[in-house]
Amino acid sequence: MEGKKEEEQVMSEVHLGCPPGFSGSYVSHFTFSLPSTDMPDERSDDQLKMEMSSSQEIILDEDGDLLLTRRKNKNWRYLNYGFTIRHNITSSLGNVGLQVWRAALVLTEFIWHKSLTSSDFNDIIALELGAGTGLVGIALARVARTVFITDRGMEVLDNCGANVQLNSGLLKFHEPSIHIRELDWKEGWPPNLQTCDFSSQQRTRYSWASSEIEEAERATLLLAADVIYSDELTDSLFSILERLMSRGSEKVLYLAMEKRYNFSLEELDVVANGYAHFRSFLNGDEEYEGHDDALLPCFVGELIDLGQIPQYIREYERGKDLEIWKITYCLKRLK
Repeated sequence: MEGKKEEEQVMSEVHLGCPPGFSGSYVSHFTFSLPSTDMPDERSDDQLKMEMSSSQEIILDEDGDLLLTRRKNKNWRYLNYGFTIRHNITSSLGNVGLQVWRAALVLTEFIWHKSLTSSDFNDIIALELGAGTGLVGIALARVARTVFITDRGMEVLDNCGANVQLNSGLLKFHEPSIHIRELDWKEGWPPNLQTCDFSSQQRTRYSWASSEIEEAERATLLLAADVIYSDELTDSLFSILERLMSRGSEKVLYLAMEKRYNFSLEELDVVANGYAHFRSFLNGDEEYEGHDDALLPCFVGELIDLGQIPQYIREYERGKDLEIWKITYCLKRLK
């Protein structure tokens, strides 16, 4: 009798430098080298130190003491920072959330850049969809009030929890400000609640409380990275986005993705059909024709210029196939 066929393993380009043949979880350190600006800065050194300390933009030496590093040109100030992330080097297709993917790194850079150059993300409530290792949500937790890190499957969620603990000391956030919760897009929103009384099964650590659902609906920011790789998954994503973004506070989604190309026998060409399917959900400013004076759900997408986002993380190659989309939701009237 033949043994069970092993699942096909996939590997992120981010992990190409990891030890070959290594099984189990591995820990990587992603380092930031942060130029704030190349424009003259008229603030005093004391003001800069105070702002850096208050915003947690810090340099630590080996003993954990605060340092301020400058180049000879005083208009450039660098901050060395990093995240420690536990991940798998390879995984099955069903567990790709155990790896770090390039789209998560570029979205982390985007969040970091926004937090350095604006107060847009300060003290907000945010929810990350398909969080994988939790890197993006952890980065946002530096400045946000509350972050819900969501994915599905105990192994992925346990790994998220491990990464929150690995980074909590350095980032100086309070762990209660990060909630790791299971969210299956196919089951929709709001997620099912499990009661906590003695007559029923105890709620798992990744289940939602009703108060948390109410708080998540007050979120103004949604995040997702590298969740566009199958049409079925894309359909489920936009289905839950419609439910999430039509309830509670007005929300914006920043979605990072990699355009993946495959050879199509049908078209006899190399195409990015998954990307095209994703774009089909973005209606832009199209006019709708119809006989009824009805409202039609609409997702509007704006492509972010990555040329304006410095590459802070040096442990990967950004490449030309990464994109970040700013996506909003509205209702348009048929005309």
